[in-house]
Amino acid sequence: MTLRALAAFLGRRLLGLVLLLLIISFLVFSLIYLAPGNLVDALLGTGEKSPQLVAAIEARYHLDQPFMVQYLLWLKDAVQLDFGTSIKLNESVTAVLADRMSVTLFLGVFGFLVAVVCGLALGIAAALRRGTSVDRGAVGLAVLGVSTPTFATGLILLWVFGILLGWFPVIGDGDPTFSDRLWHLTLPAIALGVTGTALMAKMTRAALIAGYEQDYVGFARSRGVGGLRILLVYGLRNSLVPIVTAAGMVITATLTGSVLIEQTFSLKGVGELLISSINNKDIPVVQATTILVAVLVVVVNLLVDLSYFAIDPRTRRA
Repeated sequence: MTLRALAAFLGRRLLGLVLLLLIISFLVFSLIYLAPGNLVDALLGTGEKSPQLVAAIEARYHLDQPFMVQYLLWLKDAVQLDFGTSIKLNESVTAVLADRMSVTLFLGVFGFLVAVVCGLALGIAAALRRGTSVDRGAVGLAVLGVSTPTFATGLILLWVFGILLGWFPVIGDGDPTFSDRLWHLTLPAIALGVTGTALMAKMTRAALIAGYEQDYVGFARSRGVGGLRILLVYGLRNSLVPIVTAAGMVITATLTGSVLIEQTFSLKGVGELLISSINNKDIPVVQATTILVAVLVVVVNLLVDLSYFAIDPRTRRA
C-alpha cells in the first residue's frame, strides 16, 4: 500500500468516525431531553419556584432556545471539552471525570491484561491438545465465562476471596499508590476479565486450529522445525488478525463491564459516577460520560483496523 492510498484510507475512516460520533452525540442529547422530568426540576426540586429563578436557570442552560440551537451550543462546548457543571457536585464535569478516570483506567488495563494473558494461555493449550481433556476443560471454562454475568462473577469472588478467606479487600479502591491499588483492584479486575478471557480463549483456539491445518505447517513439521517455533512463527503469527480482533472486543467489553463491577465493589470510578448521575438526573455528567465511552470504543475500533496493516501484508495489498 502506498502512502497516498494509506492516507486516503485513513481520511475515509476518520470522516466516517466523525460522522458516527456526531450521530451518537445527537442521540444522547435527544434521549436525555426526551426522558421524563426536566432540568429545572432536577436543579430546584419539584416545589414551588419563582418565575425569575426558572427564567435564570433556563437562560443559563439555554432551555429557552429551540432544541437544535441547544444541541449546537452544547456540541460547540463539548468539542472544546467543556461539558458544563455537574448539577449534583457543582463542579466542572471535565474535572469530575478526570478525578474518577484514574480508577477506571487502572481497572480497565488490569482487567484487559488478565483477559489477554489467561485467554491466550487457555486458547493455546486447547489448540495444542485438541480433543483431550485439556481442550474440553478450556472450552467448558470459556462457555462458563461467557455465560456468567459480570456482576455475578464479582459477587462470587467477593464472597469467597474477600469474606471467607479474607485475602483481598471487599470494598474501595485503596490509596493512590500502585501496590495498594493493585491489591484492592485484583478481585474486580479478575471479575472484569473473566468474559474477556473466555472470548480470547475461543478465538485463539479456533484461529490456531485453522492455522495448524494449513499446508505450510505440515511442510515445517516435515523439515523438522520444532514445536515452539511452529507455534510462534507459523501458528500465532498467522492467527494474529482474529486474535487482535478479539482483543479489541475485549477492550469494549471491559469498558462496558466496568460499570457493574464498580457498583459491585463500591469503586469510585467513571462507571459508578454514571450510575449515580442517572439516578440524580445529573444530565451534564451523563452526557459527558456517554460521549467519553463512545469515543473510546470508536478509537479502539480504528486502532484495531490499523493494526491489520502491520500484522498482515495481505491487507496492505488489498
